[in-house]
Amino acid sequence: MDELDWVRVRELEVAVRIWHPDAPRTLVAWHGLARHGGDFAAFARTLGPDWRVLAPDTPGRGLSSWSLYPEHDYLYAHYMTIAATVLDHFGLERVPWVGTSMGGLLRVRLAADPITADRIDRLVLNDVGPELDPDGLADLAGYFGVPHRFSRFSELAAELRRHYAGFGIEDQAAWRRLALESARRLPDGSWTYHYDPRIGEQFVHDTPRDTWADWQAIRCPLMVVRGADSPLLRAETIEAMRRAQPELVSLEAPGCGHAPMLDRPEQVWPIADFLGRPRHRQLPGTAEGAPTWWQRGLRWLKGDGTG
Repeated sequence: MDELDWVRVRELEVAVRIWHPDAPRTLVAWHGLARHGGDFAAFARTLGPDWRVLAPDTPGRGLSSWSLYPEHDYLYAHYMTIAATVLDHFGLERVPWVGTSMGGLLRVRLAADPITADRIDRLVLNDVGPELDPDGLADLAGYFGVPHRFSRFSELAAELRRHYAGFGIEDQAAWRRLALESARRLPDGSWTYHYDPRIGEQFVHDTPRDTWADWQAIRCPLMVVRGADSPLLRAETIEAMRRAQPELVSLEAPGCGHAPMLDRPEQVWPIADFLGRPRHRQLPGTAEGAPTWWQRGLRWLKGDGTG
């Protein structure tokens, strides 16, 4: 990251990681359940210097405060308050949002809520939607609902590679960075993950919600990225999402499960194209036509002279 800022929400301090702080355009990127804003480093660099990327660490994760009252603070309702406070802190009236997993569902609620809907310019969901596979969701809740302890750092790194295989990370340096940015040493010298182990209580305390009603209420341009092997977001769910929102743009990321890391051109360029289109123009993917600039670029990278 290029800068780090802090936003106070009651007794909690929220860290906001910033890339390209002087860029002319801004977007907010929000991470998944047990991750942090640092996951968007490669995304921000690939997106380029025209975009200031603000990536908060949700309380209980990364560099942000841990809550003394998880049953009140580790909930979507409180995350919505934090998101609005982040916007106010940076003087942002209306911005595009990219959200991975939990961060995407938070965006759906913000975009569907009459109080905050006008602050969402457009929305990109990364491997999440209004309906998630119950078995995959149960596995997620079970894994993050219990503390994890490792005697050696190498054991933590190996477990990260196993559990986060769905990120689709391809190079060894990226796996090393992920391990370094995900680890926390305990007083006895053992290792655990960076996050508060009580974040899993969200699955217990959060109020059930009609997420399909939220989805249908959204009035901003929408895009969804799905890992081709995702255990959470089914391909048929994408089609149901499109029936409710006919101009939905979708992208499938091969070799990824839950959730694509958004760390390579073939994932980032289509998002950049979506973000850069005026709201009144037809959105990509809603009609056949000439290949976009990112499709031509991918053909060139693959050595296909037809691009």
